[in-house]
Amino acid sequence: MSQAPFQLAPLDAAHDRSVFRSDSEPLNRYFREQVGQDIRRRVAACFVALANGQKIAGYYTLASASLLLTDLPASTGKKLPRYPTVPAVRMGRLAVDQAFKGQGLGGALLADALDRAARSEIAAFALLVDAKDERAAAFYLHHGFMASPDSPLTLFLPLATVRRS
Repeated sequence: MSQAPFQLAPLDAAHDRSVFRSDSEPLNRYFREQVGQDIRRRVAACFVALANGQKIAGYYTLASASLLLTDLPASTGKKLPRYPTVPAVRMGRLAVDQAFKGQGLGGALLADALDRAARSEIAAFALLVDAKDERAAAFYLHHGFMASPDSPLTLFLPLATVRRS
């Protein structure tokens, strides 16, 4: 029987965040210093990929959000109710530890986030991300996200797309 290389779980106090090192110091600092407070205040949920059941190989955060109807492409917006905003889930952060780069973990974390958002009993139109740079935006575009017409680093993927695949 083969064992999956990573186990995905909600972040909890037993996980050692101090040794996590991605290529982004702001993401490392957030994970070490802020994510616990965000979880306690219920402004974000954090999920981790664990290697060997203990070492944190990557993480992502989810929070509720909304999208202005006017920020969506016209072809998408015309299919939605005429409310000023539509509900969404924001993936605020996604990071992979340097020791686990190149193993497809970023894509696996994104797939898990999409699955969680699509399975939620709370309605949301899309998973929304704010890419930190063009390289990050390219990652999301590769995975089927669409850029906001007026802000190419703000990307979204309709969750109905996820449920069909």
